[in-house]
Amino acid sequence: MVNKLINLIDSLNQTVFNVVAWLTAAMVFTMFTIVALRYGFNIGSIALQEAITYMHGLVFMLALAHTLKSNGHVRVDIFYQRWGEKGQAIVNLLGSLFLLLPVCSFIAYVSWDYVATSWSYFEGSREAAGLDGVFLLKSLIPLMALLLFLQGLSESMKAINVLRGSNGR
Repeated sequence: MVNKLINLIDSLNQTVFNVVAWLTAAMVFTMFTIVALRYGFNIGSIALQEAITYMHGLVFMLALAHTLKSNGHVRVDIFYQRWGEKGQAIVNLLGSLFLLLPVCSFIAYVSWDYVATSWSYFEGSREAAGLDGVFLLKSLIPLMALLLFLQGLSESMKAINVLRGSNGR
C-alpha cells in the first residue's frame, strides 16, 4: 500500500514535470518571436513578454517537486555524502518531517488569502495590453506547496522503507 502511494505521488510529479518541461522550448520560441518582431518589424507585444513570465513561473513552480524527487536540490550538509544509505535516510526523513512539510504547509496557508483575493476580482495585468490571468499565475503558489508537500511525503516514506530494510518497490 505504501509503495503504491509512493509510486502514485512520484508519477504525478513526473507527469507534471513532463508537461511543463515543454514550456522551456515554448519560451525560447516566444523570446525569438519577440526579438524578431521588435528588431525586424519594430513591433512590440506586452502580451508576448508577459507570456514568457507566465511560462517561466509554471516551469519553476511546478517542477520543484520533480527536482526533489530526482534528488536535484542543492545539499549543504557536508557529512551527508559520506554517510551510508541508512544515515542519509535519517537525514532525509528528519529534514522532510521537520523542515520541508511544515514549510510547505506554511506557504499554502499564508498564500491562500493572497490567491483568494486575486481570484475574487480576476486580477489581470497592470499593462493595458497585458494578459488578464495574474490570478492564475498566483494560484501556482499553493499548487507548488501541495505538489512539494506530496513529494515530501513520498520521500519520507522512501526513507522509512530504507530504515526498515524494505526499500525495494
